[in-house]
Amino acid sequence: MRTRTRVYNQPVRGLVFALTLLAGHIFQPEARPAFSEWLEAVRQEALSRGIRQDIVDKALAGIDEPVPVILERDRAQAEAVLALESYLKRVLTKKRIKLGRERYTENRELLEQVGARYGVPPRIIAAIWGVESSFGRFSGIRPTIAALATLAWDPRRSTFFRGELFDALEILNRGDIDLENMKGSWAGAMGQVQFMPSSYLKFAEDFDGDGRKDIWSTPGDVFASIANYLKGHGWKSGQTWGREVSIPASTLRGIRANVPYRARSVNSWCMRTTTRCSITTARIRMPSASRSSATRSHRPPARRERRVTRRAGASNHPERPCS
Repeated sequence: MRTRTRVYNQPVRGLVFALTLLAGHIFQPEARPAFSEWLEAVRQEALSRGIRQDIVDKALAGIDEPVPVILERDRAQAEAVLALESYLKRVLTKKRIKLGRERYTENRELLEQVGARYGVPPRIIAAIWGVESSFGRFSGIRPTIAALATLAWDPRRSTFFRGELFDALEILNRGDIDLENMKGSWAGAMGQVQFMPSSYLKFAEDFDGDGRKDIWSTPGDVFASIANYLKGHGWKSGQTWGREVSIPASTLRGIRANVPYRARSVNSWCMRTTTRCSITTARIRMPSASRSSATRSHRPPARRERRVTRRAGASNHPERPCS
């Protein structure tokens, strides 16, 4: 009986062993080339894309190896590590709000001009400016080309960042910024609007008409680029970005169970609930079964439940109630 079993199983075992070896060969990740070899291939492709030799030589000179701090930051992004409540608490500080009011007052006339041209409320433009660069005070210190070269070489998101690297070289090729001043975040986001190079090429604006799309130091170009980005992503004039929703705890449980993570509109979100939605133009308030209504109404906005913010649709919606 044992002999018959061995004779029967030997071919099977051999087939399994062969398939295992084949699978290991097929799915074994390709070894990355040395950074210097990889960078030389980038150089040649950049030239084939029409980027001038002097731009390529200057931009890639001195980049001898990946920048370790860039890789460290890529694996410890604040949005990925911090809970949303903690992130909002860190970003929406009293100091930043105070500074925002001051900067808005200083730039009101220009913001209104940009808002009128693009159909985006000045307060929205100013708010994004504040979150992205603290109203122009800090837009990054990392050399953009070195940061993007590091992330393009790293296998985690190499395809995306390789494209961004070539777009950054194209920006230099166009002369909108010189290499010494092309700085931004560790991820290659640039200027006071923190555009990735691909977004810059699509949405950056020359509002003052000087021939350069300067998102680093020209306020009009900064504001217009923010507005153009929103307009390019479907912003509709006369509509705002989101709603404050007050709902009972029982409805909240139903929403969590039945409403898709991103509903298409405020109306479709409300129609999926069993009770009336009270819509205003602020944040989303989530009631807590363990607190009285009076206590809830005085809770700081940054500490309220946010899980349904995305469900309700934090995007460009008409200013009208739904029920």
